[in-house]
Amino acid sequence: MTAPILRRLSDLRALHSDWRREGARIGLVPTMGALHDGHLSLVTAAKATCDRVIVTIFVNPRQFNSLEDLAKYPRTEHEDAEKLAPYGVDAIYVPDPDQIYPDGYATNVSVSGLTDVLEGEFRPGHFDGVATVVAKLFLQSGADQAFFGEKDYQQLMVVTRMARDLDIPITVQGCATIREPSGLAMSSRNMRLSPEALGRAAELYPVLRELADQLQAGADFDESTTLARTALANAGFGEVEYLDLRCAETLAPLSHPDRPARLLVAVWLDGIRLIDNITVDQLSN
Repeated sequence: MTAPILRRLSDLRALHSDWRREGARIGLVPTMGALHDGHLSLVTAAKATCDRVIVTIFVNPRQFNSLEDLAKYPRTEHEDAEKLAPYGVDAIYVPDPDQIYPDGYATNVSVSGLTDVLEGEFRPGHFDGVATVVAKLFLQSGADQAFFGEKDYQQLMVVTRMARDLDIPITVQGCATIREPSGLAMSSRNMRLSPEALGRAAELYPVLRELADQLQAGADFDESTTLARTALANAGFGEVEYLDLRCAETLAPLSHPDRPARLLVAVWLDGIRLIDNITVDQLSN
């Protein structure tokens, strides 16, 4: 059965007030729609630990750096509701824009430090938009637990820090990246790639995996990343905005994995910007 689609905050609050009286634990899966198996894995995780689950669909204009990119972002509400039907979610919150940013809205949530690097360097203001809308969805939903994919690893860190710093009583749960059989990380942006480009995009994960293996074996970072960038160019990728090894807890730059680490990349392919990241095992002493 398809879950009710709610568009007004008052309706959402009435619903979760009823659930609170029941003593239910509420899970939240925030999305921008164009749902794929990665999103649905978050729904599965929420259903496994929560009594009630809300999926939100809101294409947030404040986290886009390009009006063209915002206009091209896929909007598939009907299809999304059909995909969610077998999962038994309890509500789909598709807020009207004025329920998030009413007339006169003037507040911005900014998380310093974590947002100054990687995505923050190439997409100025992006994480302010993310932190602002996620803070609102946390508060509007009254959820106990929220579920985010590790594919957007920096985003996961930002929303976790934001909730902690603002004392929002919610637990942020990171969930493993879901990949295509080719290894390509699932993303709504993949829908904009041609079949030929999708074939080339599948080369990203093997290049990342090979680089991680080299770093775990103690290889020189600069030499190894130069080879990885060359491999991406040979596979048909365009500009590599970053290909960095970072501390998994602070995002501080690393030259070798002497602590828990992530390898993160942003690269262009046929006008589409792809991001991915993987864990790099810590070197043994």
